[in-house]
Amino acid sequence: MNKIEARFIQSLKEILPPDRVLTSDEDLVPYSFDGTAALKQRPGAVVFPLTAEEVSECVQLARRNNVPVVTRGSGTGLSGGSVPLEGCLVICLVKMDKLIEVDEKNLTLRAQSGVITKEIDDACAKVGLFYPPDPGSMKISTIGGNVAENSGGLRGLKYGVTRDYVMGFEVVLPDGTLTFLGNKCVKDVAGYSMKDIFIGSEGTLGIITEVILKVLPRPKARKTMLALYDSMEDAAKTISAIIAAKIIPCTLEFLDRVTVQCVEDYAKIGLPTDVEALVLMETDGHPVVVEEEAAQMMALAKANGARDVRAAADEAEGARLAAARRNAFSALARVRPTTILEDVTVPRSELAAMVAFIDAVAKKHKLQIGTFGHLGDGNLHPTFLTNERDHEEMHRIEAALEEIVEETIRVGGTVTGEHGVGLAKKNFLKRQLGEGSYELMRSIKKALDPQGLLNPGKIFD
Repeated sequence: MNKIEARFIQSLKEILPPDRVLTSDEDLVPYSFDGTAALKQRPGAVVFPLTAEEVSECVQLARRNNVPVVTRGSGTGLSGGSVPLEGCLVICLVKMDKLIEVDEKNLTLRAQSGVITKEIDDACAKVGLFYPPDPGSMKISTIGGNVAENSGGLRGLKYGVTRDYVMGFEVVLPDGTLTFLGNKCVKDVAGYSMKDIFIGSEGTLGIITEVILKVLPRPKARKTMLALYDSMEDAAKTISAIIAAKIIPCTLEFLDRVTVQCVEDYAKIGLPTDVEALVLMETDGHPVVVEEEAAQMMALAKANGARDVRAAADEAEGARLAAARRNAFSALARVRPTTILEDVTVPRSELAAMVAFIDAVAKKHKLQIGTFGHLGDGNLHPTFLTNERDHEEMHRIEAALEEIVEETIRVGGTVTGEHGVGLAKKNFLKRQLGEGSYELMRSIKKALDPQGLLNPGKIFD
């Protein structure tokens, strides 16, 4: 279907007010792409429901008319998961933004899918609670998108990822049925764990409209440190030493030389630009434990070759040091017209070798790549700085990415640690999973969505 028929648009306007149905070309342009470079396609219409019932009615209408449906939040995804199909219906959930409840007795939070991720943690902070998952887009990404993508973040090493905090959710199935999976119970083994099938399914199995999240008591103290290295191998050795010392920091991040230079040019926070690796370390918890762990981590960094180790004197300086990592993508994005932020994860023991491999691939293909990521869990973000109009360079990027993915799989890694499969990684998925696992996933999709209505072409062809 290249263009949605007028009668379908009219039916949408009978479900929703006309001002919540977009159809003009100029209105549709902002919904033609997400955060993934070089992927764009104009949808047929965009709707903004306020309730799960409205979502359900839109899905039922689309099903009757065989119109594909793509769900969207803030559009910050980095694998093309919310890039529309030509002529599809985009259901945008950003107006479903009610934070319904913070339950201090049960340590849970209930919210509609359009609530911004950072607003969830801010609401928790007001009552001394804490929502740990902190994707780089947390100031603009929605919680529904986080659940659909199983988003990670800087605190993943200690606290885990989005999946670890989802206790239940309301979901609209491909036939329009509205159902609720999970509850506030800490223990629940009644039947299949259906909610776990939907977490990370990228909008291909259902549309999540409301979530119940587990939250934690907020840590009473935090300490931020920065270590500078003349070799990535020494930085990796430090991480191994910290883990071997039975310390699990809340943050253990790194930036390579290219990224450090870009961050300093962008943020002017006083970073030396002649280092091979910068490592950001944070510990949180009881004040006494935090001081002990910080001292141990700094000592281990020095013992393993750090050229310099500095600790933040207070919270404000800690935030400034942490900005070195949080500004990485923004800083790199200033360098060239197009920024392709990639995502692979390898076992921690392979991390230093993988960073060196990426550097060698960049030299081989004459590309500019800045690498940063989560040193504590092996999640790397090789970031290609390019111009999508330079077709010859884009072909070299494709070849380089192919080599990086092949090496990732060879050393026992995964083609995506937190960005998802979407369009960008679907050609690599079977290579990683093998025929059996891949077909099992396809069979789940066929069982729940036999019409192929929801987000078709994502994850699988």
